[in-house]
Amino acid sequence: MNAIDVFNDWLDGYLNFERQPEKNIFWLDTIDYLCKRFDNPQDFAPCIHVAGSKGKGSVSKMIACILDEAGYKTGLYSSPHILDFRERICTATGFFPEEIYEQTIKEMVPNIEAIIPERLPAERPITWFELVTLYAFLCFRRAKVDWSVYEVGLGGRLDSTNVIRPKICCITPIELEHTEFLGDTLEKIAAEKAGIIKNCTPVVIARQQTENVDIVIREKAITRHAPYYFIDKLVKNLNYKFDVDSKKMKIHFESEIFNRPIETDMSLLGTMQLENAALASIVVRKILPNLTEDVIERGLAKATLPGRFEIEEKVTGYEGLPALVLDGAHTCKSIKLTLDTFNMFYDNQKANLLFACAADKDVKDISLLFRHRFEHIFITKPGEVKKSNLNAEEEAFKNAGLSFTADADFKKVIQLALEDSAKNGRLLLVTGSFYLIAEVKKVLAKC
Repeated sequence: MNAIDVFNDWLDGYLNFERQPEKNIFWLDTIDYLCKRFDNPQDFAPCIHVAGSKGKGSVSKMIACILDEAGYKTGLYSSPHILDFRERICTATGFFPEEIYEQTIKEMVPNIEAIIPERLPAERPITWFELVTLYAFLCFRRAKVDWSVYEVGLGGRLDSTNVIRPKICCITPIELEHTEFLGDTLEKIAAEKAGIIKNCTPVVIARQQTENVDIVIREKAITRHAPYYFIDKLVKNLNYKFDVDSKKMKIHFESEIFNRPIETDMSLLGTMQLENAALASIVVRKILPNLTEDVIERGLAKATLPGRFEIEEKVTGYEGLPALVLDGAHTCKSIKLTLDTFNMFYDNQKANLLFACAADKDVKDISLLFRHRFEHIFITKPGEVKKSNLNAEEEAFKNAGLSFTADADFKKVIQLALEDSAKNGRLLLVTGSFYLIAEVKKVLAKC
């Protein structure tokens, strides 16, 4: 086993919210205690903080790529990872050298194990995400990054990343999600996300679903004396065009803070990625006003992310498969956008669907989106990590009048979906969970 695998096994000894969601396990005093123990590595380099319900991973990656294109050594912290734990803690374009990860493990693990539990704040146990966040802080310090970009894990106000002191904050679109932890209305969730806004620190805000959400965020910014910028007031003439041959998207948008329109070809696809690109560009331009439009365009062009409308046109072992599309969308709105993009590229082409989601998703409304599009649907669990409810999936798809094959054995269902799609020459769209995407990639890696 390599150092990262050993480290992962060590981390598994701590409470992992991603695997075992629990209420009342969010606080900042523990991560603050840990950071002080390591001489506050979170303050090593200037940073940017990104919260929101949808698109925060893409926006974080775009910001990091723009900074990288500008010549800054940039650290990027995001979640979840698809196949490799290092995806969470990396550069804008890849992994750090192995010695960065290995030496940081040697620095961190003995120091954590030496902590006397009774000395922890309120004697609470340390959680998995707190340790991973600390590990990111330490990796970035050891790598001597010029900038770091942090994607919030859950919420914002009490997320472990919220001990950083960013130069600017960013809030992407907010949706109903994790309602048992963040609140049961958009306004309550917005209040949690807006908890990342710091005193006198600018915040750039994406276009939101309702005016009430805007009000919540604006009031939080005002109370913190933070300059705030709503993207829909700053950007105009947003346009995009898909290139079916290159599988890229040509984007165009304008703003008074740029000297000319921003135009480039992006590998990240979908209508939301256009807005994400505008958001990321505004964020970076606000803190680096001399950054040229050329640098922004090149940064956006090189941004890629696994599992975000990822297209595989040649799948080893399944030669009859016209294309495999992997997208981790898991809310009603994001899946609708995925389907819109899918139909833009593959209108009228026969397709199958492979779907799985976590237990807390709105599968009833999601299932309705799949009517009249797919030849056959395969539904299963999104792997072993995330809690799921296959019975609820089956009931929702049945009530939606859909024909499907269901089985809790996700490895078996993945094989069935791939084989059936290849045999019948159908496209295969995989969506509903990043954990499902990871399992599909594991199957393909063995081919």
